[in-house]
Amino acid sequence: MHQHKVLPKRIILVRHGESHGNLDTAAYTTTPDHKIDLTPTGIAQAQNAGACIRAAIASDSSSPNWRLYFYVSPYARARSTLRELGRSFSRARVIGVREECRIREQDFGNFQERERMDSIMETRLRYGRFYYRFPEGESAADVFDRVSSFLESLWRDIDMNRLNQDPSHDLNLIIVTHGLASRVFLMRWFKWTVEQFELLSNPANCEIRIMQLGAGGEYSLAVHHTEEELLQWGLSLEMIADQKWRAQANKGAWNDQVPVCLNAFFDNLPDSDDDNVDLNEIKNSPMNKKKMKRKEIR
Repeated sequence: MHQHKVLPKRIILVRHGESHGNLDTAAYTTTPDHKIDLTPTGIAQAQNAGACIRAAIASDSSSPNWRLYFYVSPYARARSTLRELGRSFSRARVIGVREECRIREQDFGNFQERERMDSIMETRLRYGRFYYRFPEGESAADVFDRVSSFLESLWRDIDMNRLNQDPSHDLNLIIVTHGLASRVFLMRWFKWTVEQFELLSNPANCEIRIMQLGAGGEYSLAVHHTEEELLQWGLSLEMIADQKWRAQANKGAWNDQVPVCLNAFFDNLPDSDDDNVDLNEIKNSPMNKKKMKRKEIR
């Protein structure tokens, strides 16, 4: 018998801790990206992130029996981050862990020569961060496609109760990933436009971004985070207003003030649906007047 799905109370995005590549980009010239691990500072950041996540969950849970399910990128720095932040939790709290290749780092193209990458990064800024595809690598649009596929799988897991969630427990999904992947995840979830994506800043190492169920059953960043934090992340005032709306919105509601809706694309359509109005506009249009003049000449 199909069980009623239990929505996670929180979906928590965590960028990995400081890596040797973050400390010195020369690491990418000799070490494959997926093998670059954490620095001692990165290890400490991950341990602190675990303590912060535990405090955020424990201080605001409707059930003392909250549980965790982890998704982690296969890259060494993400796996090490999970290992260290996991020290803040007992084994009884953890339902499971899944390594998920679709939330890995953007592929920048095998070994990365520093001078060549400097030139490539400059070109990327001119071309646009979302659409620029690295030679032998990926664009942010490519990452968007695979993160979208991951989201579909995530929802199937929730819908089929594959996470074996007890309805009496608060479920928290923690996704340990990379800066771009986390931004693209939020873009996909909240249906942000490419222009809005370009506004976003990259999360700091081990920075935590919490999507939490609001009063009506919609996820929002504004439940846990302040407006000041959202501004620091690059969200526009319009995007922040949408997050505040989501914090109170009923599940399945639609905010018709966001850019993906009708008015953003058709803001100059007539209010009237009167066919006569449309005919008069066509008759008086510059194009139609030119046609009438040509007929008169003939």
